[in-house]
Amino acid sequence: QVQLVESGGGLVQAGGSLRLSCAASGRTFSRSTMGWFRQAPGKEREVVAAISWSGPFTNHADSVKGRFTISRDNAKNTVYLQMNSLKPEDTAVYYCAADRTVRAWGVLPLRAGEYDYWGQGTQVTVSS
Repeated sequence: QVQLVESGGGLVQAGGSLRLSCAASGRTFSRSTMGWFRQAPGKEREVVAAISWSGPFTNHADSVKGRFTISRDNAKNTVYLQMNSLKPEDTAVYYCAADRTVRAWGVLPLRAGEYDYWGQGTQVTVSS
């Protein structure tokens, strides 16, 4: 079992930055692929980024490449999402998710249905 708590959301002007954190509890965190997803009103939940349990493999959605960076610190049971050059279209509730399946080396699930544990979400609002 993994429990996830996100923090770091808020209101920021376009062009600004935020860093989201996701604190995980549970002894399996270090072997869990982690992902960040977001959901805007009236839209489906979409993947933002994912990171392998060992850390070297990451994948970022095309819409955030070059602006967002996912990272993790297994010693702190925490995964981060650094968001720079924010745009109004980044406005959404951001969710942290954990995959309980130990994936093969380099495999990164990118669909919400492949993740088993979810945080409560944190609101990010970017004003123009």
